[in-house]
Amino acid sequence: MLQQTRAQAVLPYYERFLERFPTVGTLAAAAEDDVLALWSGLGYYSRARNLRKAAIAMAAGGGFPRDYEAIRALPGIGDYTAAAVGSIAFGLPHAVVDGNVLRVVARVEDDASDIGAARTRERFRAVAQGWLDRQQPGAFNQALMELGATVCLPRNPLCLVCPLNGVCRARESGRIAELPVKLRRQEPVRIAGELLVIERRGRILLRRRELDAGRMAGFWDLPAPEDLPSARPGPLLGEIRHTITHHRYTIAVRRAGIAGRPRNGFRWFASEELRRVPFSTMARKALKLAGLVYNL
Repeated sequence: MLQQTRAQAVLPYYERFLERFPTVGTLAAAAEDDVLALWSGLGYYSRARNLRKAAIAMAAGGGFPRDYEAIRALPGIGDYTAAAVGSIAFGLPHAVVDGNVLRVVARVEDDASDIGAARTRERFRAVAQGWLDRQQPGAFNQALMELGATVCLPRNPLCLVCPLNGVCRARESGRIAELPVKLRRQEPVRIAGELLVIERRGRILLRRRELDAGRMAGFWDLPAPEDLPSARPGPLLGEIRHTITHHRYTIAVRRAGIAGRPRNGFRWFASEELRRVPFSTMARKALKLAGLVYNL
């Protein structure tokens, strides 16, 4: 949950998730929609799907794996997580490389290579692996990440109290402020759209995204005008903004009406039902703008 998401936002989700799924077995046995419903609002929903898939794999395999390659093979687990879990939980000698560690390596080595490049990250990983204390890999990894987070700061690093200041080549060359270098920056893609808030007798009309619709597949959302050509547009309520990776959405929210019954793929929801289905963050923001909290 903490991947790409602030701890303050994660905590209430974490508590609800553990209450509903206290063991690997209960998560493995859960329907995907139930898992996504509890995750709704956190974004990056592949994390939830992979967590459930990993639970299924662990339930079938008899528990959490204890070697690096088997941990790395679990759905949703990359090099960073496998190294962190493996070293801290099982004492496996694998260096953890996150943004903080990349910064420490770049400065200690006085290396101005682009850390956005895969080749540079692999080379820096090899450097960190060479530094690793194989007797205490978990403690070493945590110490190096903490050093980057609290001392070797992106701006105004605390070099005078740094335990590596005697071997830091960038401090010697005077290039601390220039490192690390990250050249690649993906320009934001700006997308405009519109969502319709359609109410009837205290219920809200939602559409379900197609099952092949990428990361939001199967989620319920407010309809856009192109989803419901028969809708009668009403007053504009305002705009919401939403960001997903480098995509910047500006969405106009408008009340609307509809005659007759909507076609397949649409459904009327009472407020108490919305907590039990996967529900998009943009729809939450739009309903809040419309003054319809719907117990979310």
